[in-house]
This record gives sequence, C-alpha cells and structure tokens, in this order.
Amino acid sequence: MNPLILQKISPRQHQILEHLLANRNGLSVDELAKALDISRTGVQQHFVVLERDGYIKKSTFNKTAGRPVTIYVITDQGHNYFPKQYAWFSELIVNDLLQEIGPERFKAYLQKLAGKLAAQLRDKVDGKNLNQRVKALASIMTDLGFQIKVEWEPGTENVNIQACNCIYHDLAQKHHEICEFDLALMSSLLDKEVEQLSCMAKGDCNCRFNIK
Repeated sequence: MNPLILQKISPRQHQILEHLLANRNGLSVDELAKALDISRTGVQQHFVVLERDGYIKKSTFNKTAGRPVTIYVITDQGHNYFPKQYAWFSELIVNDLLQEIGPERFKAYLQKLAGKLAAQLRDKVDGKNLNQRVKALASIMTDLGFQIKVEWEPGTENVNIQACNCIYHDLAQKHHEICEFDLALMSSLLDKEVEQLSCMAKGDCNCRFNIK
C-alpha cells in the first residue's frame, strides 16, 4: 500500500494504536483487552484489519517459564497515522536559508537539490522515449503526493502536465522560489526544457507545466 494513502480506521482501532504507540515493546491480545475493557475476540478482529493494512505487526515475546506469547507492535505506517507537523519546521529552515544565502542562491540550491533527487530516480527514465519518460514522471509526482493530469498537444511533441494540488502550498505561497524545485526535477528527468504556465501559490487554479 502506498504509504501516502492511509486507510480510515475506527475509533476503537485508533485507541489500539494509541496504546501500542505508548508501549513500544508491544502488547498482547489479553493486555489490550484488559486496557480497553473489551473481549479478546473484539481485539483480535481489530488486529486482523490493522495488520492487513500495515499499521501493526506480530512479534514474539519469550515468556519466562511458559510458552512464547504473541504480541503486536506498531509499524512505521502506524506511526504515520498520527498527525505530523512538518510545515512549521520547513518554514523555519527556508526562512533561515533565505537570510543566510539570499533568494538567488536559494533558487540555485533548490535546483541542485532537485538534481540530486533526479539522479536517484534516473533508473526510472533512462533508455525511455519522451512519452515513457512523461508517464514515469507523472508516476513519480503522484507518489510524492501530487494529483497529476497529462495532456499531449495534438500533432506535436508538446505536453502539458497539470497538478491539481500543491504538496507544499502554504510554504510556496510565502516563498515562490520553492517552485524552482519542481521545475528542475521535471527538467532533469525529462531532459527537456520545462516552462511553468500557472501556479496555485500565485493565485491560479492549478499548477501547469509545458514541456517542449
């Protein structure tokens, strides 16, 4: 399952995850049944769903003078179910960088950063024609959290890529230089010049890019 798309869980399953989050070594069915004041069968039914969706996993605890006990621990995906507050930290870093190096060098830094990411993803586009590269790029951007639509201009090799959302919208509204990262990443992966035609951070209804 895509880690960016987390399944909806019930209030009781939320409670189970909270208990497992607070008990990093894991808990048994009996321990959770007692903590939540529900039956073992009820806990087991919730475990089936949570384990299927990747929020928890089985582990084994060697009980002294007895048979090993199966316990359940929270996974990384289970941790990611709980809200994270990255935006304020990102803005803190961006503000500090802008003060330290200035807008132009910050743009160059973002372009360099995008180039490094593109190098890590190079195997996804190497040896492919433009159409295949565009499809690979759309898949990469979707994995990053963008809602992507690709449109080819009839009779040409021109293609428009439209993003219906911005994954760092609030940050980009305050610092338009952030868009340089997207442009550089797309250009590097496609080996083509990319022009940004519209930008949500600047008030447009979508972010639109043209590849020639």
